[in-house]
Amino acid sequence: MKKVAIITGISSGMGKAAVLYFKEQGFEVYGGARRIERLVDLKEQGIHTQSLDVTDAISVRALVDRAISEQGQIDVLVNNAGYGEFGPIEEVPIENAKKQFDVNVFGAAQITKYVLPQMRQQGSGRIVNISSVGSNIYSPLGGWYYTTKASLNMWSDVLDQEVKQFGIRSVIVQPGLTKSEWSKIAFENAKKNLVEDSPYENMLDKTEELFSKITFSEATAEDLAKVFYRAATDIKPKRRYYHSIVDHGMVLVARTMPNTYRAVLSKMMKGI
Repeated sequence: MKKVAIITGISSGMGKAAVLYFKEQGFEVYGGARRIERLVDLKEQGIHTQSLDVTDAISVRALVDRAISEQGQIDVLVNNAGYGEFGPIEEVPIENAKKQFDVNVFGAAQITKYVLPQMRQQGSGRIVNISSVGSNIYSPLGGWYYTTKASLNMWSDVLDQEVKQFGIRSVIVQPGLTKSEWSKIAFENAKKNLVEDSPYENMLDKTEELFSKITFSEATAEDLAKVFYRAATDIKPKRRYYHSIVDHGMVLVARTMPNTYRAVLSKMMKGI
């Protein structure tokens, strides 16, 4: 049977790899991103692409309506659009923090609101929300980013309880570090957020160096695309999906032994 997926944030990285992998597995795939010029090759490969800003309700509605009009169904929504903006909590402008929530949390909520009526009518559907191990573990300077992902986790869990009565499930994928531009962008934003003569400059340097050294659990975008697919198609979906046992292990330690996690993080920061 035909299956239809909508995936957000597909211009690069995990999103781009995901639309191609879902297409390879036989899905009709719809997706978008703000940088439409980066979607040309995807359109040539049979992906239904269009401009998409998840913070713009009109843009979001246009993508959902197009998928329903052309296919008559939506089986999977992958809420992948998101970004990381690091910086000291004291110095990150509140408007920047709000923007990160608009994309990472409210953007996912907006498109989900438009997809759910169709899934409810079908009596089936899967919402896959791309969170992060950073919803449980943490480091200096990532406070606002980690908070958005922790919020997404709770939102997804509540949504799952509400919609499973209709045959719909909401699950979380928690990637760890990936071989992508994510860390580079996060720390570029952190440097922009520092005020002149910031007392946090040394901490920023140390945290950036820490991230550069953590490579043992890095996954490629293609690796994560397969995790997205499992989360979207498992007959009995799990509440959380991870790429590796290392990612899962770090989350377990942070959740069940918070003092141990805090001590290890402090030791690693001091060692730089």
